[in-house]
Amino acid sequence: MPLNRRKFLKKSAATGAGVAIAGAAAAPAAEAAEAKGAARHVKRHSLTVMGTTDLHGHVFNWDYFKDAEYSDKAGNAMGLARISTLVEQVREEKGRCNTLLLDAGDTIQGTPLTYYYAKVDPITAKGGPVHPMAQAMNAIGYDAAALGNHEFNYGIETLRKFEDQLDFPLLGANAVDAKTLRPAFPPYYVKKVHVPGAPPVKVAVLGLTNPGIAIWDKAYVQGKLKFEGLEEQAAKWVPRLKALGADVVVVSAHSGTSGTSSYGDQVPYVENAAVNVARQVPGIDAILVGHAHLEIPELKVTNDRTGKTVVLSEPLCYAERLTLFDIELVFSKGRWTVESVSASLRDSKTVADDPKITKLLEDEHAKVVAYVNQVVGRATDTLTTVDARYKDAPIIDLITKVQEDVVKAALAGTEYAALPVVAQASPFSRTSQIPAGDVTIRDLSSLYVYDNTLVAKLMTGAQLRAYLEYSAEYYVQTAAGTAVDVEKLTNAGGRPDYNYDYVSGFAYDIDVAQAAGSRIKNLTYNGAALDDTQQFVLAVNNYRANGGGAFPYVATAKELWSESTEIRTRIAEWVTAKGVLNPKDFASVDWKLTREGTPVF
Repeated sequence: MPLNRRKFLKKSAATGAGVAIAGAAAAPAAEAAEAKGAARHVKRHSLTVMGTTDLHGHVFNWDYFKDAEYSDKAGNAMGLARISTLVEQVREEKGRCNTLLLDAGDTIQGTPLTYYYAKVDPITAKGGPVHPMAQAMNAIGYDAAALGNHEFNYGIETLRKFEDQLDFPLLGANAVDAKTLRPAFPPYYVKKVHVPGAPPVKVAVLGLTNPGIAIWDKAYVQGKLKFEGLEEQAAKWVPRLKALGADVVVVSAHSGTSGTSSYGDQVPYVENAAVNVARQVPGIDAILVGHAHLEIPELKVTNDRTGKTVVLSEPLCYAERLTLFDIELVFSKGRWTVESVSASLRDSKTVADDPKITKLLEDEHAKVVAYVNQVVGRATDTLTTVDARYKDAPIIDLITKVQEDVVKAALAGTEYAALPVVAQASPFSRTSQIPAGDVTIRDLSSLYVYDNTLVAKLMTGAQLRAYLEYSAEYYVQTAAGTAVDVEKLTNAGGRPDYNYDYVSGFAYDIDVAQAAGSRIKNLTYNGAALDDTQQFVLAVNNYRANGGGAFPYVATAKELWSESTEIRTRIAEWVTAKGVLNPKDFASVDWKLTREGTPVF
């Protein structure tokens, strides 16, 4: 099916663009007469827009990696089964007809549950299953959802199949067909909220997704889809929604509030642009924020042009929170006007699972639990990521070793076969552990939580030196002789753990007493000082290869090879083939933190 022919995407003769409309036609004569009578009286109405974001495949309050109920230090609970309970409570309180339920994206990637139905028992197979997230969200009764960047991780075919299985539209006004530049997904959705004795309130929901998709999932979208800036597309579509008679405009944006980007200048658009949209584009009443995995109960932003307040809210990821936008309207002089908007959060830990959802998906859940508990090998030692962000940890060496072996095999017999292969890997988790004894798929999955795939890039010694120097910016500058607090040593400038890389094959020191940009010391390869002109093959994940994290040189480096098999799967294959997971087969201490030549640890 062509990209622009979807069940929620209709052709608009007026605009030549795709729009999604639910009851947005002109009011009939009876409605106009009713409005005339109502205009003599000031009438008020309240409605509530609920929102989730960054669900990442969490249906149950279950940790597939620990094979146990989910728990954290804050006592949080997660999952759509809890959200369903909260939503039903709100509908009872506010009146079902006075509510909408939205999502701001990142739905079908993030847990073994979503992986299983993308790769093991894929929804794209002939006669394949209905995606668990589609089943749950349909049952709860979502009205619309924005596309997240992780929706594209399994390719467009999987995304389109998921879209077909939904009873509501997936919105993405700034996701356009690369050739026609027309919307590839419904840009918006309009719902009438009926009010006794007055015309209905028309609520328009504009969906915006993340421009970084062009980088992060380049292999899937290049030449097929383009992703425009959120600010520009909001400025294009909000006036159209107003022209259609929208009384309330809500934006569901898979974009954070910080105004920053993690991909440098590779895309001319801001990654976390929600606040920019609120400031720059008149006519928006509320923005449901996603992508950043933050908890923002209420953020008020003043629009630069109108001086009006726009209310933003971001519920915590994984269905741990539900946002409520409470909107007060007044009907006067023949039209509805938004009088006030307030936002608040409801907490999933305060309620129980909705048995409707747990019963609906108990079979799918059981299949995935059995799958992740398959034993694939035996470990001689316990391996952990607890201190991997500041010490060279064997468990990260396992990742780089697997990546090296896969790329070496792939390049065998090619003109690049003689080049040395080095590999990058990041300490994704601070709690992952592979215990001594039986090793299961869930043990290995907890080590590599993302569905990244492997790419081989051609780089020079000088480029890799710069790559390591950039990576070392992750550390907070710490003077020699001062006490070292490991909880304050990392994440300088807010850089996340997944944007700190080891690079195998080299030996080097990171002097954290020095300023960023001058920290890599004693860099050697094969016992000799690194030759800046020597060529290497870097085995790198697709996120980094496409520019994720804005590491220097790698995005523009020549690509020698790539594949679609997840690195997580390659790790499981490697362990299965070995049978025994022994650190002597992959671990070495290649780097350490120092201060003016003295090791920190």
